[in-house]
Amino acid sequence: MRVSVPLVVAFAVLSGCATTPTPSTPAPLAETGAFVTVLGDDTLAVERFTRTTNGMEATVALRAPRTTLISYRLDLDDAGGLEHYDATVSQPLTGEVLRRTSAEPVGDSLRVTVAETMGETMVRMVPGAARPLPFIDMVHWPFELMVARAVEAGGPLDQPLFTERGVVAFTSDVAPDGAVTVRHPFRGPMSVEADADGRLLTLDAGATTRKLVVRRVADVDVEAAATRYAEQDAAGRSVGDLSGRGETVATIAGATIAVDYGQPQMRGREIWGALVPWGELWRTGANRATHLTTDRALVLDPDGAALAVPAGAYTLYSIPEAEGGLLIVNRQTGQGGTTYEATRDLGRVPLTRSSLTEAVEVFTIGVEAEGRGGRLALRWASDAFSVPFAVAE
Repeated sequence: MRVSVPLVVAFAVLSGCATTPTPSTPAPLAETGAFVTVLGDDTLAVERFTRTTNGMEATVALRAPRTTLISYRLDLDDAGGLEHYDATVSQPLTGEVLRRTSAEPVGDSLRVTVAETMGETMVRMVPGAARPLPFIDMVHWPFELMVARAVEAGGPLDQPLFTERGVVAFTSDVAPDGAVTVRHPFRGPMSVEADADGRLLTLDAGATTRKLVVRRVADVDVEAAATRYAEQDAAGRSVGDLSGRGETVATIAGATIAVDYGQPQMRGREIWGALVPWGELWRTGANRATHLTTDRALVLDPDGAALAVPAGAYTLYSIPEAEGGLLIVNRQTGQGGTTYEATRDLGRVPLTRSSLTEAVEVFTIGVEAEGRGGRLALRWASDAFSVPFAVAE
């Protein structure tokens, strides 16, 4: 029997530029397993893990911003409580240890130690929790344990995940039809397929802001993959940041206008109407909210909606549509891209959609002079969405 598991989790998405391992045989549902994580056409990570008598060991090749090889050990007591956790990060080609992280319970807290080989050692006490598991960005072997616990409990279950900065409280429940739901307090749902024993088979984050997919495979040579990816790094083909920050600054008609925004990449995916759905609110970039600042008053869509934008700082959201959609100017600043309060809107203006002569891999926002004013243009894939503006007299 297989059950479908909606899952919510915080992920910082990354990408790579290599072929995803695709073993021809199905994954054995044994005490040893492997995961391959992809984003679009790009491989993000490969993992091999083994359940021990009191926990789990894992080896992971992680590709962002540059490839590292990481070994993990998690020791649990008979009740599933944390006894010890450690992770060692190394450079695949040289074997140089770059970072060591460990965690262990001390009283009612967890003591987390992070030692950088060429830097300082940080020790932080974070709140303790019952039966915590590690949360590791872009790494999924802890979810093998979390999903198994959810299936075993057969009802409401709290599952804390710890980081070096604190604890995130996940919750899970099992529906009468056997479907399991695991939820993070503020991220979107992931669809997880598991077997009756709770072994994670697939994880699809297509409904979240991260869009990655995790598949269980029969086996993977993690060390060989790490070496291959590191050689690509050395040849100038590293993954880099998942979604870097872009900044556009322009002076038009005496006004200095700056836009700070996240830059997601296509990575072989269909963008408009798919990755960015029609008719839904979009952060207009990635990660932190897109911010616009101007030192002079502007008028967006001066011959239409004529939205007056006083000098100052704002955030930009959008609702793309096949016919164009809307650009939203919001008064709130400093927030993440998924934080949006419509009550703080300054206003909305229509966007015009147009085709580009060449596809744009990395999302960009342009501020360009046009006539006696300018145009704000969102460009990604084969389309642009834009609105004209004027500088107020």
